[in-house]
Amino acid sequence: MGERHLRPVEPEHDAEQRELGQVLEFMQALWAVDHELQSSSKRQEATTGVTGPQRLVIRIVGRFPGIAAGQVSEILHLHPSTLTGVLKRLEAHGLLERRADPADARRARLALTAQGRTIDSARGGTVEAGVRRALSKLPPRAVAAAREVLERLASELSRTG
Repeated sequence: MGERHLRPVEPEHDAEQRELGQVLEFMQALWAVDHELQSSSKRQEATTGVTGPQRLVIRIVGRFPGIAAGQVSEILHLHPSTLTGVLKRLEAHGLLERRADPADARRARLALTAQGRTIDSARGGTVEAGVRRALSKLPPRAVAAAREVLERLASELSRTG
């Protein structure tokens, strides 16, 4: 057999030595949050029967009984067609019901069932509980600044996406 030429192996860089720059480091943090949101949502579904996004819809409807689906879409910054699937699943599981709007029969108003109200009132084992714990460890000004950054980021991404 012929002689093999091996390339020298570059030494591994410690994580501390790898500087990604502000944008990539921020994106790295966002993806870490996204990953943990997804993981927490799956754990929450296993314990409560609803995902994080489904519980968020339940919490909004619980806070604003009789809200229209379009208003929920606006609050969550979701396209109505995206919300439709969530609402159908919640309705199929007996957590949410649609009632005809007395002022306009073409529109539906959303309300929680008794089972939906139970999930709305749950405090432990939810994505929301984890967010609440994290926010409670920060000063209000830091929470406000983080929210501003996230809102601006969402706005920019919606314009360039």
